[in-house]
Amino acid sequence: MISKKPLVPNFFKPVLEFESQLSQLKRMVLSFSNSQSLCFIQKEIDILQDELMQLKEHLFNSLTPLQRLHLVRQSDRPTTLDYINYIMDEWIELHGDRGGTDDSAIVCGLARLNTKPVVFIGHQRGKDTKENVIRNFGMASPGGYRKALRIMKHANRFNLPILTFIDTPGAWAGIKAEELGQGEAIAVNLKEMFSFNVPIICTVIGEGGSGGALGIGVGDSVLMLEYAVYTVATPEACAAILWKDSTKSPIAAEFLKITSSDLKLMGIVDSIVKEPLGGAQLDPAKAANYLKSQLISQLNSLLELSSDKRKKRRYNKFRKIGEFYESSL
Repeated sequence: MISKKPLVPNFFKPVLEFESQLSQLKRMVLSFSNSQSLCFIQKEIDILQDELMQLKEHLFNSLTPLQRLHLVRQSDRPTTLDYINYIMDEWIELHGDRGGTDDSAIVCGLARLNTKPVVFIGHQRGKDTKENVIRNFGMASPGGYRKALRIMKHANRFNLPILTFIDTPGAWAGIKAEELGQGEAIAVNLKEMFSFNVPIICTVIGEGGSGGALGIGVGDSVLMLEYAVYTVATPEACAAILWKDSTKSPIAAEFLKITSSDLKLMGIVDSIVKEPLGGAQLDPAKAANYLKSQLISQLNSLLELSSDKRKKRRYNKFRKIGEFYESSL
């Protein structure tokens, strides 16, 4: 089986090229017979290695919002099922909305997190073109949101905490989706999620786009991976709407405030989950370990609260979104 080489963002290519040349230099050093020369060169390589690490840290700490978006759109970035495999002790996927469809863009199931039984729901995109076509690029249909609601009602009935994983450019916007009631399906999910008695933890693991993300995004705690993005519309769409020019997407991305740090500052996100340097795709196991630790901590805190208090906090949290104050100068 031929392994697919992942695409590399343009801003990271010079760093990878330098890293490759440094690796070649290390291999060449091994052929030196003079121990004094070897020692001197090795010291120089160690210095370059430290400088390379500092360069990576500086680069990823200073990514623009649009660069973060391009980073989380990489095909090798971990998906919902990747995280489920790493995080859960055991799990089983459940299928169907009991209305005749089983949307593969949404995955749901039962699992154990640190021995606690939970329900998981998440957007699922593909790793390649063929799988993306099957998964509809992670864009759920009305049947997908109704499947998610069915599983959430099951969780509420049997007192199982709900964990959702958000990773979609948006809900499927095709004519057929509108005919099947896309807006209604998302709206019903929003209403029902506010009413559930069980703890709900939502995590933005990649691209959280518009109503497609909110359809499984109402929770007591909203977590967000460090390089993930969460937005009302993609920067490209925003630029096309406002300026009729998609090339102004970098400006739109800045104004939209789509990064984890911006959203944490505005109170939309409760906690930012650290990612390995370079993004979760460079070390999925490590990224999953960071996320698992946060999920366990958040779940333990929420379980200490009564269901009435959780629902009140959940309601107040989302009512405050977009709140602003006017004052006279």
